[in-house]
Amino acid sequence: MERRLTALWYREHPAASLLQPLAWSYGAVLAARRRAYESGWLRSESAGKPVVVVGNLTVGGTGKTPLVIWLARELGAQGLKVGIVSRGYGRRDGQLRIVEPASDWREVGDEPLILARRSGCPTIVATDRVAAARTLAARGVDVIVADDGLQHLRLARDCEIVVIDGMRGFGNGRLLPAGPLREPVVQLWHADVVVVNGAREHVSLAQALPPQGTLAMALAPQEAVRLDARAPARPLAEFRGQRAHAVAGIGNPQRFFASLRAQGIELIEHAFPDHHAFAAAQLAFADELPVLMTEKDAVKCLAFADARLWYVPVTAELAAADARELLARVLAKVRTTAPDGGQF
Repeated sequence: MERRLTALWYREHPAASLLQPLAWSYGAVLAARRRAYESGWLRSESAGKPVVVVGNLTVGGTGKTPLVIWLARELGAQGLKVGIVSRGYGRRDGQLRIVEPASDWREVGDEPLILARRSGCPTIVATDRVAAARTLAARGVDVIVADDGLQHLRLARDCEIVVIDGMRGFGNGRLLPAGPLREPVVQLWHADVVVVNGAREHVSLAQALPPQGTLAMALAPQEAVRLDARAPARPLAEFRGQRAHAVAGIGNPQRFFASLRAQGIELIEHAFPDHHAFAAAQLAFADELPVLMTEKDAVKCLAFADARLWYVPVTAELAAADARELLARVLAKVRTTAPDGGQF
């Protein structure tokens, strides 16, 4: 189903027009909901500390999680105590849970587990993001970064960062279910920062970007790490010229595959649905070739790790000028709206 929808959303496909009436209905509900918040009929609720939301307008991965990690580290370097809140997509229940490095991904979600491990920041998952954010505030954080939640208007926010996948853009430009858009593209105009991940390849980015401009980032693959931790990490250059299986259960598997091919690795590609829960049999290929996967997939494969399985973590990289600009815009927002007048 996911592959069919991807083909529908990111290529010209006549079936998209058949779904357009549903997209109009979806858009009407979105507009009515936003008007309800703008008029005060529904109210956004404060967490008690500044909130920065990092989200996207489209379904599927755009690279926001690596950017959340980057931002949390940069804010921490400014002397701020950062907390992270996430819904924890795909976990067993919606209860509020504190994410520990040793947490079970089934209880907290795959991406929040990576956030907690890589950022070192207190991280909480809950369907009720307001409750999660308030719990972090009570624990003494200075600023809360929300991974996703751009459309979760009940949580008041002080700064919005929207991440766009340069490879996929806005697809066919239609709202769900006729297209990949969670919200109309015009919402970009209200964002404090718009970041494009990777080269602006998709034609939809030619005219749809906001007047306030955009910043650029890239996802840089790091050394491959063996899942069973029984061997040192290996530079990807050591896989150059070799055949390897590439496994990705993320929103845009092709981005991961392209990053490996750029390293000169001959790939046998295996794309799975986003947040896929792997079974050992699905990685039992009829050979002994190495298997390279994303870090998000790796947290779900530790129980059957063996010498073939490696994961490739990625980090968000921004040019120095863009990094300064992004951090400056965020700090300006959170210091202006901090309850204590900006004195952290």
